[in-house]
Amino acid sequence: MSSPLGLPDPYRATGTASFVDFLAALHPERLPRLDASPSTPLAPHGTTIVALRTADGAVMAGDRRATMGNLIAQNDIEKVFAADEYSVIGIAGTAGLAVELVRIFQVELEHYEKIEGVSLSIEGKANRLATMLRGNLGLAMQGLAVVPLFAGYDESRDTGRIFSYDVTGGRYEEHDFYAVGSGSSFARGSLKKLFSRDASAADAVRVAVEALYDAADDDSATGGPDMARGIYPVVAVVDSSGVRILSDDELAPVVRTMVDARVGRPDGPRAMPAGEAS
Repeated sequence: MSSPLGLPDPYRATGTASFVDFLAALHPERLPRLDASPSTPLAPHGTTIVALRTADGAVMAGDRRATMGNLIAQNDIEKVFAADEYSVIGIAGTAGLAVELVRIFQVELEHYEKIEGVSLSIEGKANRLATMLRGNLGLAMQGLAVVPLFAGYDESRDTGRIFSYDVTGGRYEEHDFYAVGSGSSFARGSLKKLFSRDASAADAVRVAVEALYDAADDDSATGGPDMARGIYPVVAVVDSSGVRILSDDELAPVVRTMVDARVGRPDGPRAMPAGEAS
């Protein structure tokens, strides 16, 4: 039905500021969905994402490789995005669905702010992402899973916060650092070794890049930096000034320094003794 003004009823509905709910009522066929079956061909998958807290906020980084079975589907895929002004989201899992999820989530946060006049709290953003993931549970059970990593700056607490998820939409707050994707266990081992709670953003970027390199060292689905082609991880810094995606020009010297150091110590830097800076 349409209103007297000629607008469909969903435009006049009250009680929700959710863009996803609005779109489901108006054009449900436009929400990201797939007809999955056991005969569904292999879809590109993306890994690995790491996030860690800093003294002023949080840093998130992702490698650039997408795989399709035993093949490298893409060498320069982007897996870390700004969700809004003060939060970032990284994706692992089925690449196509994951990118669609990010786009809908970005619009969801923008739509809420326009309707309500204020932005969602970071807990509200994390909860909304969990709800969206739960809607993909049927596809996840058929192998088309999306596992995001969410981080942001909490203005009320003046600190960075990190949230991880499972395929059922379960949401878990991580206190210091976390990683998702096929190389996550190796990345978390590296983060555990190098993480410092009071690290600056610059130091945290270096630690994130080291963790991705360690993951690529042991996980074939995680891509290391490609110096010949100038392909580096996507790294985002979020603090009280907002989200900033580092440019390749900013990352290049960090990556080169790390790779040069690995020539003498292939397994990377060691953890510092207690009381020393990392």
